[in-house]
Amino acid sequence: MSTVSTTRAPERATRTVRPSPRKSKRRQVRERQWPAYVFLSPWLIGAVALTLVPMAVSLYLSFTDYNLFDPPHWVGLRNYQEMLTEDPRYWRSVGTTMLYVVVAVPLKLGLALGVAMLLRNLSRGRGFYRSAFYAPSLLGASMSIALVWKALFNDGGTVAGVLDSVGIHTGGWVGNPDLAVYGIVLLTVWQFGAPMVIFLAGLQQISPDLYEAAALDGAGRWRQFVSITVPMLSPVVFFNLVLEVINSFQVFTPAFAISGGDGGPADSTMFYTLYLYERGFTASHMGYAAAMAWLLLIAIGAITLILFRTSRSWVFYADEEGR
Repeated sequence: MSTVSTTRAPERATRTVRPSPRKSKRRQVRERQWPAYVFLSPWLIGAVALTLVPMAVSLYLSFTDYNLFDPPHWVGLRNYQEMLTEDPRYWRSVGTTMLYVVVAVPLKLGLALGVAMLLRNLSRGRGFYRSAFYAPSLLGASMSIALVWKALFNDGGTVAGVLDSVGIHTGGWVGNPDLAVYGIVLLTVWQFGAPMVIFLAGLQQISPDLYEAAALDGAGRWRQFVSITVPMLSPVVFFNLVLEVINSFQVFTPAFAISGGDGGPADSTMFYTLYLYERGFTASHMGYAAAMAWLLLIAIGAITLILFRTSRSWVFYADEEGR
């Protein structure tokens, strides 16, 4: 018995433990993935350092009284309570922003779609006109263009002179509380180039056979637009709508330039972001401004969610035909 035990012992000692196939596969996956993380590391570092960390800090500051100079003092929900129940200028900024979104977004998308349909049927010079119409989207967000726009709509400016010549006496729009916001709306609508290019790309994907078949059935241009163009273009309309709504809630530069930074006259151009800037950097109430920023984020997220939920009833996707 002792001889048998001594001869089997070395055999046990020389056995190698093989890794299970599952562990080996996981190791291979990790070995293949690490180069991707290396290349993604600049973006990951930037996302954490420039987005996630500032968001966390701003969330903390929204519950504090912070004036940029002294250490933050925790006040809990006081900023939110003051904002929603004690600050009438806050609600005026909300109303002005909502008016701007409701008026500017449909006008901008409607003009963009109309021009895109004209360019689709254009046989010569399409590239030139597409570039020309797209140029305002590149220039319109700058401070210089906003100042030029202010000069055009100011008292004694070009717009007032042209309207006076045809018997419409409105005076300067910039100094008129009833018209100042619509000057900013027109500046936004003038920048219809970006959604126009997207609409044009979507229109070019619609098969001409659909229009030919509809024409043979006696459908006119309006019927073809309603029954073919709108349903087939609905995903592009939805995409542009979401982008424009999000961007419109964040409008700042035109309102700052045209109003001189104070939201005048009579707070008629006091947009949400402009009031946020005023409370944070002019009045040094950074905690209050941070709370405003987070409510704006929540509002944009809620509206975007509503758009996505309601899109199921009016957005048509070609791959859903057989479902």
